[in-house]
Amino acid sequence: MVHAPARPPAGAPPVRINLYSDTQTRPTPAMKEAMMRAEVGDEQHGDDPTVHALCDRMAALMGKEAAMFLPSGTMCNVVAILTHCQKGDEVIAHETAHILTSEGGTHAALTGAQITPLKGPRGMFTADQVRAAIRPRTRYAPPQRLLEVEQTANIGGGAVWPLEQLNAVAAVAHEQGWATHMDGARLMNACVAAGIAPKDMVASYDSVWLDFTKGLGAPLGAVLCGSSEFIGAAWRWKQRLGGSMRQAGLCAAGCLHALDHHVDRLAEDHANARALARGLAQIPGVVVEEPDTNLVFFDVRGAGTTVEELQRRLMLKGVAVSGLGGRVRACTHLDVTAPMIEEAVGHIREALAA
Repeated sequence: MVHAPARPPAGAPPVRINLYSDTQTRPTPAMKEAMMRAEVGDEQHGDDPTVHALCDRMAALMGKEAAMFLPSGTMCNVVAILTHCQKGDEVIAHETAHILTSEGGTHAALTGAQITPLKGPRGMFTADQVRAAIRPRTRYAPPQRLLEVEQTANIGGGAVWPLEQLNAVAAVAHEQGWATHMDGARLMNACVAAGIAPKDMVASYDSVWLDFTKGLGAPLGAVLCGSSEFIGAAWRWKQRLGGSMRQAGLCAAGCLHALDHHVDRLAEDHANARALARGLAQIPGVVVEEPDTNLVFFDVRGAGTTVEELQRRLMLKGVAVSGLGGRVRACTHLDVTAPMIEEAVGHIREALAA
């Protein structure tokens, strides 16, 4: 049985410090104003000028030929794998990849592709591991079609794949004639943290998408990029899945505003995450993973409590965190300030002391 999301405990005040996820961000007043000014048309019919402007800009930013606007990042992954693969094909990905852990089994249900997981620290694997996963090309083995990576690696701690490693695993895939796909949910966090331009970060990947509803703060939308041929084929799956929209320029305008105003400021989120990690490390019994970007994972078992109990106690103080893989996850974003980080550390210390 699938349960609905848990409600806040009785008596909990409204959330004041929302570290649950960067998906919790609200559009800023300036973003809302840009959205209200947007020139719009029928996106499905191909005549929304603001969507075209966003897609053209994203294709250039990623160094690809074409791009397509979609409602969500998960739909980008689904459309990309449906386009790259046929039923029975094999996808190579990390065992903690979003396509395996967080998309409701959709690739088995819709794509019919087999996802083979690779192990590795911090959500990453090596070129040697990819080579070891190569199957003989016989009628007994599934056709291997696609290598998938996640930048940043979410369950890996918001870790940033080094560019050399990204290129190395992609090179093995291309040697075998496979396609390569990057889940770029937090790609701009990785680019800002590493100081690498997006087109250089994704140069070895045949398809890539960027989510605008996380650190970039837009209310809706992700953009999938690739060759003109790939995007042309992907449009059929967008249509089939109900991802074609009408006056989508309203949302595309928010994404354009985010590109103009919310990319460089991701460095503030990373600084706040490091400050949070430093504060948590001073609490007895808490084991903290040093963050690369805006995700802070910490283990509270040594402090004598569980993820769920800590969440409950913090909700009673108006503080929200999430649980993932047996750890607590705190996520910084544009609605979280440095004073909020200091206050959150105090509440976490009190909750664990209780």
